[in-house]
Amino acid sequence: MAYQIRITPTALEALEAIANRRTRSTIVRRIDALAEEPGKLGKPLRGWLAGFMSIRAVGQRYRVVYRVEAEERLVLVYLVGIRREGDKKDIYSLAQRLVQRGLI
Repeated sequence: MAYQIRITPTALEALEAIANRRTRSTIVRRIDALAEEPGKLGKPLRGWLAGFMSIRAVGQRYRVVYRVEAEERLVLVYLVGIRREGDKKDIYSLAQRLVQRGLI
């Protein structure tokens, strides 16, 4: 049985901000693939982001940060963004700040 996918307003806004339609559609296909086996596709995150998972999209550049609610058969997509290691705009840095502030 497939999982239901819900995208938060933050993730939807980030997705809509991607100007390149091909990139956006590739990310959407990657998110849609989470409906089948979200636990096997992604990698568990650590530290402040423990409990979240991440998948790569568009040639390893973009990341999708999500959480799996197994009992409800639900995948919640929280953030979509570019991996820029060491940058304040890095997707994982942003996710960590949101978790620390209790926003996700």
